[in-house]
Amino acid sequence: MEIGQLNRRIIIQTPAKVSDNMGGYNVTWSDYATVWAKCWTVSSSETMIDTKISLTRIQKFCIRYRNPISPSWRIKWGTKYFNITAIDPDEKNEFIYLTVEEVI
Repeated sequence: MEIGQLNRRIIIQTPAKVSDNMGGYNVTWSDYATVWAKCWTVSSSETMIDTKISLTRIQKFCIRYRNPISPSWRIKWGTKYFNITAIDPDEKNEFIYLTVEEVI
């Protein structure tokens, strides 16, 4: 991987539980880091459930290695949000490949 291929800015976000003052909580998202990434689509599909079309898009992001990253976190890219489904560091711990699913 050449560093010049990391040409997209993404934001890694972490969840936080905030009390709703009624015994429950709401999840809010905080920016953890803004990083350069290489991005590509792995697959996308449409399904129809009760006359509603649902789109699922699986995306990959490659970023420089950083620790920690958790599957409970998400990626923000422009106006889109992606849930992390897999974290795969390379054998030299130079890069991490994040498999994500778009939140629609």
